[in-house]
Amino acid sequence: MRYFIYVALFMIAFTLYSRSYCHLCDDMREQLQAYSLHHQFSVDVIDVDADAELLHLYDELVPVLIGQKPGHPAQEICHYFLDQDALKAFFQA
Repeated sequence: MRYFIYVALFMIAFTLYSRSYCHLCDDMREQLQAYSLHHQFSVDVIDVDADAELLHLYDELVPVLIGQKPGHPAQEICHYFLDQDALKAFFQA
């Protein structure tokens, strides 16, 4: 059990703001998962249509990828399509 707590505290966390029946959202999630071969991270997929505030913030930008490293503020990495250069820069920073 301690191992999982340790990993969670020091793991990169991504939030993917998404919606049902969104092929761009599915594409971004699949492309992001390809990076799990070289990086350890978690991905929380959140449906913007289930929350009025999120819908207001991200409605026309979906999918939106937010990344957060432990001890750092969350930052938007990209929206619409996975920006591989921005994602690589996020991992290296």
